Amino acid sequence: MVTLVTGGSRSGKSGFAQRLAARGEAPRLFLATAQALDDEMRLRIAAHRAARPADWGLVEEPLAVPPALAAARGTARTIVVDCVTLWIANLLLADDHYGETQASESAAALLEAARGAGHVIIVTNEVGSGIVPDNELSRRFRDCAGRANQALAAGADEVYLLVSGIPVTLKSIERGPL
Repeated sequence: MVTLVTGGSRSGKSGFAQRLAARGEAPRLFLATAQALDDEMRLRIAAHRAARPADWGLVEEPLAVPPALAAARGTARTIVVDCVTLWIANLLLADDHYGETQASESAAALLEAARGAGHVIIVTNEVGSGIVPDNELSRRFRDCAGRANQALAAGADEVYLLVSGIPVTLKSIERGPL
């Protein structure tokens, strides 16, 4: 089963994803895409680590996320992938030609890797509700993340939108898309 958790910055996505995973089957694993490139990000990563139970496994992979997820399927029954938007940013910065087509392909590869695992919970930021960015790289990021999010939401079994810490069900196995 694949669950997509989306929402704005600081909407409670990661905490909600961890609560879902805590109810899932053990063993549990956290697949992190963030890179500690500065002191502020190191502090954020440390806070995320401290918020997770000590018995969860951890894989840190900023670029090759689908292969890392596929490899983790054999070691965990519940996997949280956090987060797609950081992964997309990493891919954009690694490849000047990365665009919407590649973002859709990346999302498809992530979904393919998630199939066959127990329960994969994918966290991503909703990036289309804000202003139009003022520079090309930021607009390309927004467009790529938006394409990836659409593909992930279409392929997920469940989709939740977090608003001010409140989960809103957008798609569920029982009801389908709203």
